[in-house]
Amino acid sequence: MLVFWIPKTENTLPANASHRVRVGAIVLNEKKEVLVVQEKSGHFQGTGIWKIPTGVVEQGEDIFTAVVREVKEETGIDTEFLEVLAFRQSHESFFVKSDLFFICMLRPLSFDLQKQELEIDAVQWMPFDEFAAQPFAQKHELFRYITELCLAKVDRSYAGFSPQPITSAFFEGFNYLYFNNQDLNQKMK
Repeated sequence: MLVFWIPKTENTLPANASHRVRVGAIVLNEKKEVLVVQEKSGHFQGTGIWKIPTGVVEQGEDIFTAVVREVKEETGIDTEFLEVLAFRQSHESFFVKSDLFFICMLRPLSFDLQKQELEIDAVQWMPFDEFAAQPFAQKHELFRYITELCLAKVDRSYAGFSPQPITSAFFEGFNYLYFNNQDLNQKMK
């Protein structure tokens, strides 16, 4: 409405975003322990539920950069991005926007835990079986799928999506196309 009140000027207000992009990190160490957090606020505040680190992708940030950043901010752990295992789309989420949530697999590069005081109540390496056995994880469908994806990845029977830098006549610089590189390479042989 403000744009209509200002006569004879070009509308310079940015369009309203329709989606929010979030990431979740499955970080497994060699002992098959998963990196988990308890949050200080939000839906999981005070519930005792251990969950994977999650966060929001910032404007102009790539998914693989965002998930590495979020893990470092929340837990102090340096990681290497491996792949996107899956993603979920939901609607009428945060501020009635649609939500894209990318579940990513990362490899830990450090192990010294340092929780973020502002958002995180606790952080730890938890045996994967203990994480999967949480009553909430058994009842909540997203948690069950995260558990199954992780197990399939550990068994090497599941390949997710890795970023491949591409150039485009429509966009400057690199863009990333995420796809199952493993299966594509097998078909091309």
